Amino acid sequence: MQPIRILFNSISGNTRSFINHITEYAKEQNAENAENPLIDSVEISDLTDFADETQDYFVFVPTYLDGGNGVDNGVKELMTNALGEYITYNENGRHVLGVVGSGNRNFNEQYILTARRYAQATGSEVIADYELRGTPKDFARIYAILKKYQTLNA
Repeated sequence: MQPIRILFNSISGNTRSFINHITEYAKEQNAENAENPLIDSVEISDLTDFADETQDYFVFVPTYLDGGNGVDNGVKELMTNALGEYITYNENGRHVLGVVGSGNRNFNEQYILTARRYAQATGSEVIADYELRGTPKDFARIYAILKKYQTLNA
């Protein structure tokens, strides 16, 4: 089975930690059954050269905002701009299978706001979310969702 491709951005290290854990979880699942796909992830940062994506992928994005509440007085994206620009480069956005958001539930309406905005910009949807670095239950739950969406779009 083709690996699950993930593009992500991590500023504080929470998203990177989650990607590392879900990658290990996928390896364990694959060792039990070779039909379970592995994870192929790429971290996108300000130093990443833009390239044309040729296969479908999922986007993992944290929420970093500066100003506004994202509901009634605007929002200013902060620090994930490189990922957003990479996704909208040429035709890259058409390969987005879904967006997974992370954040802190204490931020109420702003929780996973960046993921919702990325999904809207790419015509996809937010397929899952988790808080901060996630939990082992989140790794299993989101891996199952990624497998399902990848299979549906194969």
